[in-house]
Amino acid sequence: MIMHFLKPLLVILAINCSLSAFAQPFKFVALGDMPYSIPDDYVRYERLINDINKINPSFTIFIGDTKSGSSPCSDEYNLIIKKYFDQFSEPLIYSIGDNEWTDCHRPNAGSYDPIERLQGVRKTFFGSAMSLGKRRLQLSRQADLDIRYAKYVENSMWVKNHFLFVNLHIPGSNNNFERDDSAKQEYYSRNQANLSWIDEAFKLATSKKYSGIVLFYQADMFYSPTQATDLTSGYRDTLQTLTTHAQAFKKPVLLIHGDSHRLIIDQPLKSIEQKNILENVLRLQVMGAEQVQAVEVQVNPAAQQPFSFTPILIRENMNAP
Repeated sequence: MIMHFLKPLLVILAINCSLSAFAQPFKFVALGDMPYSIPDDYVRYERLINDINKINPSFTIFIGDTKSGSSPCSDEYNLIIKKYFDQFSEPLIYSIGDNEWTDCHRPNAGSYDPIERLQGVRKTFFGSAMSLGKRRLQLSRQADLDIRYAKYVENSMWVKNHFLFVNLHIPGSNNNFERDDSAKQEYYSRNQANLSWIDEAFKLATSKKYSGIVLFYQADMFYSPTQATDLTSGYRDTLQTLTTHAQAFKKPVLLIHGDSHRLIIDQPLKSIEQKNILENVLRLQVMGAEQVQAVEVQVNPAAQQPFSFTPILIRENMNAP
């Protein structure tokens, strides 16, 4: 008779413990577009990494541009950056920016073939399904889940306390939708992979009843209102897809990117008919370039608006403190 009542009780306790884990607040850090001024910024970058390690976030997101667009795109430099990524005590998840490959055709960047440089970045930073950092995080990679997109090892997702985190390869320089036919063909293929990954993310979040979604990538897709409508925009498909899914999802969505080097927190997406602001969607644009700083993001699953933000502003890193 005791066991008869004990089994339902154990089930209830397990459910309550599971729900309690979902409701636990946590924090992570977002940064990117650094170090730009080499070698002077190495000291500032190391100082920032040390401060982030003291904060002890669940993980850190680096949203691309490991260097300036006017510095060489060498394999040697990629290895330097990888060593920096592995100085983070907790997992580091890296989203590829344009300065690492799309802009490498520039003479002062080395006159490289951008596609060859992209292959080098993938080989250096995405050799397994684990994150970077001293403590590694197991990631679900698009390349492992969908044979159609086997080369897009950089696209990944994972779950933390019932929030889905999604890494997308969307760089600046108009998403590589420019310059020549080979660049545009690369864009078409990768764009399709990204759109599929966004579809899968919202499908998963809806079926699992996740509390929210965080999507991160490098490009500033909001620097002009026409990016969502212009046929020459490399971001039009992405913005329309995000809008459609976010409007239907009706739960908190956070977009994180860099590219424009200024700290911005706003609500950039409008409804499908472009009449109303999508109030469930926030955008965090992190600082970078001359500002070697970062942003701590707190997530409180119990709150209606779960995301809050604290800039990490190191006085010694400021140009004009």
